Amino acid sequence: MAVIVAVAVNTDGRREILGITVMPSEAETFWADFLRSLTRRGLRGVQLVISDAHEGLKAASRKVLGAGWQRCRVHFQRNLLARVGKTNKPVVSAVVKTVFAEKDRDQAHARWREVADSLRDRFRDVAELMDEAEHDVLAYMAFDESLRSKLHSTNPLERVNKEIKRRTNVVGIFPNREAVIRLVGALMLEQNDEWAVSRRYMPVEKLTAICNDTEAATMIAAQ
Repeated sequence: MAVIVAVAVNTDGRREILGITVMPSEAETFWADFLRSLTRRGLRGVQLVISDAHEGLKAASRKVLGAGWQRCRVHFQRNLLARVGKTNKPVVSAVVKTVFAEKDRDQAHARWREVADSLRDRFRDVAELMDEAEHDVLAYMAFDESLRSKLHSTNPLERVNKEIKRRTNVVGIFPNREAVIRLVGALMLEQNDEWAVSRRYMPVEKLTAICNDTEAATMIAAQ
């Protein structure tokens, strides 16, 4: 079973917990049911969904939310380096990171293709993954530069996920789904209250410029 947590940044620039659920798998049908439960509660105006490589979530977010999808850059780099031998990892990692140093969207895409082609002869698997993932990994480049550091990965959720794992590991085995939701739900209520009084996560003026709705600017969903 997977515990799913959805976090949003609203047009006030603050993070909030949208919802949690426990799913037997991460297939598209389960993701679609979860996202529909959020829209029934009023979620509107989602601009971008950010996760690691969940094809089910990617498809469901497009159908249910009409939103774009950002493949987590950090997870992508891990997937990429898993296709490379240990001695070559530093070199491949360094050359791929040159793409992310680009500030202009078109230049980033051009650099991406240059890097993929330069690696193709020695690391065909790496080049093929880059061919496949280009637009998903660079989706964040369509947004204002001031927002990109918060959009390119699911890293902002890591502290939340670690706390969930820490607390659930203490219990070990849960008797049922409801028990999981009670524990994780209580943790997420505490986190939501903390975010409500903390400093804004994103600048309001930039979010207002890209949102046509007052509900949510960006959603991050992760396991």
